[in-house]
Amino acid sequence: MKNATYFLLLLTVFACTQPNNKQLPINNEQNNIQFNAFKERFMEAFWKQHPTYATWSGYHKYDNVLVIPNEESRLNNELFCQQYLDSLKTFEIQKLNSANSTDLMLIKNQLLSSLFGISQMKSYEWNPASYNLGGSFFEVIKYKGHDLETRLHNIHKKLEKVPEYFNAAKANIKNPTIEHSNLAIQQNKGSVSVFEKTLRDSVNASSLSDETKQHILEDIDEAVKAINNYVKWIEEELKPSLSEENGRSFRLGKELYERKFDYNIQSGFSAEEIYRKAIEYRANIHSEMLSITKELWPKYLEGTEIPSDSLQAIRQMIDILSLNHAHRDSFITEIRQQIPELEQFINDKQLLFLDPKKPLVVRETPEYMRGVAGASISAPGPYDADAETYYNVTPLDHYTEDEAESYLREYNDYVLQVLNIHEAIPGHYTQLVYSNNSPSIIKSIFGNGTMIEGWAVYGERMVLEEGYKNSPEMWLNYYKWNLRTVCNTILDYSVHVLGMTEEKALDLLINQAFQQESEAKGKWKRVTLTSVQLCSYFTGYYEIYNFREELKKQAGEKFNLKNFHEKFLSYGSAPVKYIKELMLEDLKEKNLQ
Repeated sequence: MKNATYFLLLLTVFACTQPNNKQLPINNEQNNIQFNAFKERFMEAFWKQHPTYATWSGYHKYDNVLVIPNEESRLNNELFCQQYLDSLKTFEIQKLNSANSTDLMLIKNQLLSSLFGISQMKSYEWNPASYNLGGSFFEVIKYKGHDLETRLHNIHKKLEKVPEYFNAAKANIKNPTIEHSNLAIQQNKGSVSVFEKTLRDSVNASSLSDETKQHILEDIDEAVKAINNYVKWIEEELKPSLSEENGRSFRLGKELYERKFDYNIQSGFSAEEIYRKAIEYRANIHSEMLSITKELWPKYLEGTEIPSDSLQAIRQMIDILSLNHAHRDSFITEIRQQIPELEQFINDKQLLFLDPKKPLVVRETPEYMRGVAGASISAPGPYDADAETYYNVTPLDHYTEDEAESYLREYNDYVLQVLNIHEAIPGHYTQLVYSNNSPSIIKSIFGNGTMIEGWAVYGERMVLEEGYKNSPEMWLNYYKWNLRTVCNTILDYSVHVLGMTEEKALDLLINQAFQQESEAKGKWKRVTLTSVQLCSYFTGYYEIYNFREELKKQAGEKFNLKNFHEKFLSYGSAPVKYIKELMLEDLKEKNLQ
């Protein structure tokens, strides 16, 4: 499969065929028919087992169910996973077509990952922030597929269990981390607005009877009381007993980290291997940045000598370019204005199809979601694919003037455009629209974060390669941004496995990745609250870009970039290693027909 003639044949097909969702020819018809039926049964059972996950995915059959996170529910979930793992053993993977065989592996990974979370990670014991109901209630009330009265009846059923939910949370928590305790306080305080404002306003605007309204409003009061009591319990009883010396460390350690990496990343590389590749990649980026800095030096610093320390020279040039940035009060407005420019560029260059019917709404990050990332995408699930996608941007009103200036220099006029490519077009927003149209609901639902983040990072470089805002200044800032991706992996592995201190982490981010202090401190906070996820950016990007370059080299002028993008995205959010196999097999089958 690696000879040049075969790859040229495959890429010739790329250039002359449009991607489609046709299933691969059946290798063993009866096995595939049975497995397709199994998938339907499994997904229905999965949603019943995980009703909140169902709601977030746009499947609203169980909107009125709130699972109490107690020992009984965990045992029930373990039994569920074991039963369906046993069911998977009845299928011979070699007798399934490639689309179904990868679905089987994704289901298996999901079930094993769940068991790992319950029996080994046990975050339900040490992460108080995992108990937060603001988002799930908001998803129910905003769903337009049900009339307001139906939504409120569903809400009412869930509200009745909120006090029990937080009582179970208190019973679960044992020796939590300080960092996750602080996040729980912040996010749960923010979630109160969903109940006190969003739900109250909806009740008052409904056509329900006065008596029913009163009952719901009373349950809202009880829910708010339960949330506030949970926050008070953390503040007054839990936190005072914690300290860095006697409390649980947020660091996972090598064994847990590597296991989680395998389940979450699903790469062809191990955690240590991708860490070492990131170290090598950092050196290459520094070399590219130094070359651009030398090119720009006479333009901005004519008459001054370039420092002999290459990192110092790069930092000096970046600091000058970073002075070009939006005002803190117009930061979100600036993002809104750039989205149409990106859409126009992608369409003019014919880089991939953008569906004009899929809305993207730039909004302030809801309070219950704040505290981890400054920008993110909230996309509807495949069952609710026509719903709005939100581009969440956290306003800068909580920053001092100095903090806001530092943040805005980090997201200067050049970097802000790369951020929009990553989060919106052709990054997360675009990829998730394609994912929701995937013929495999399994690949859409159990989406691989490494593919999702990797695609967004790949999109940044691809758009610039195609000439978007082309200038040395833009490329220098792109490399600085790309260095963030690389250093995310270095940071995450170094902190959770190698025990990197905050001081050394800030040195990595500020002095070697040229980040502003506010951004570096924000990333340190993030690495204390999350694990493994920061590796997904570089890992996915590395795999996708190298795959494209390999095919592009073999095909030469016959390579069609638009077809490559659309074909790659048509398989949903599957791990990159599976998409590569599916693409090559699908192209081979088309050629043989």
